[in-house]
Amino acid sequence: MTEATNELMYELLNRVHHEVAELRQDVSGVKRELNVVRGHMVATQNDIHNIYGILGRQDDRLERIERRLELRELAEAQRPFEPK
Repeated sequence: MTEATNELMYELLNRVHHEVAELRQDVSGVKRELNVVRGHMVATQNDIHNIYGILGRQDDRLERIERRLELRELAEAQRPFEPK
């Protein structure tokens, strides 16, 4: 078994230090990517919310149009159908 000298311990600790530094960089990169994905999710949720709002307004307008058409049909004089 080899003897644990100061140089060997220093070498091992130096390697561990470099690997920890690389891991920190990798974790920072993953955090940045996660924040980008989170931003895209928020933007997509906002877009969907806006689409629902637009669809709701279109539905309200369509209901008003349908109500007006029904009222107009009832107000018109009803004539029997005469085929030509």
